[in-house]
Amino acid sequence: MRAMLIVNPTASTITPAARDLVTQTLSRRLQLTIEETKRIGHAEELGRAAVADGYDLVIVHGGDGTVSGLVNGMLGRPGSAPAGPVPAVGIVPGGSANVLARALGIPKDPAPAVQQLVTLLDEYEHTGHWRRIGLIDCGEIWALVNAGMGVDAEVVQAVQVERSKGVRVTPLRYWRVAVPVTLRFRRREPNLVLELPGRQPVSGVHFAWVSNTNPWTYSNNRPMVTNPGCSFESGLGLFALTEMRVVPTLRLLRQLLAKRPKLEAPQLIRDDDVDYVRLSCMASPAACQFDGEYLGLRESMTFRAVPDALAVVAPPQK
Repeated sequence: MRAMLIVNPTASTITPAARDLVTQTLSRRLQLTIEETKRIGHAEELGRAAVADGYDLVIVHGGDGTVSGLVNGMLGRPGSAPAGPVPAVGIVPGGSANVLARALGIPKDPAPAVQQLVTLLDEYEHTGHWRRIGLIDCGEIWALVNAGMGVDAEVVQAVQVERSKGVRVTPLRYWRVAVPVTLRFRRREPNLVLELPGRQPVSGVHFAWVSNTNPWTYSNNRPMVTNPGCSFESGLGLFALTEMRVVPTLRLLRQLLAKRPKLEAPQLIRDDDVDYVRLSCMASPAACQFDGEYLGLRESMTFRAVPDALAVVAPPQK
């Protein structure tokens, strides 16, 4: 089996020892080509090359951003046909959050992750089938686990500014950035109109999160559960608020971080299985993000569930 291993040498948790382990183990099992990402957008370029060159499998030793770039490079813009057969994607986590790998049931440490990958390769030889997962079509880009419009995107933008200054964004640093951004945001009038299949539009929405699995974000190692019934095999999860007063919002945040969240609030609009979510602005354009990357200001966004969009080397859904 021809495989490409993409290593992000600047990923936060990759060590020389882990890289050697991954490279040596996979070289014994696969016809392996090793590539390092060298610049922003390089993973996307490698994804396009993997499709053009007919690779069977691409494995990422890196974080969520590298995986996202790879997948968008392989699939191309939503609505367009890929240039050829799309390889399956394997992950050996090397980032700080590794949200996609966690959601797929891949161990966070390289040694058990690469061992699991080899076991799944053996299973594929017998079955000829990879697990397939749905993705989020954001119109101009693919999101793997989440997208959003409103305050979350403004927080993402602020965090990226911190990173551009060379600041390491720890969970504590993230909250130090997120809290003032959120407090400023809540003083504004709600700006969004929300549309869901078969329902009347809802105006006066502050922000909306769209997810592809559960959980899709973490506070340190604690999962934040917004849509407990959402999965890679279902439709999209929606979590939106029509009010952002401090006390009710803090109560809801406590529910998100609870071990058994109830997720009940008058200001909450939630659904764990929708085909699409459409958001449009009532006044000025709103900030948008996908998979923790700032997308920019948009007048409107439509997020669609696309089932079975990607083959992955991961254990079956539990």
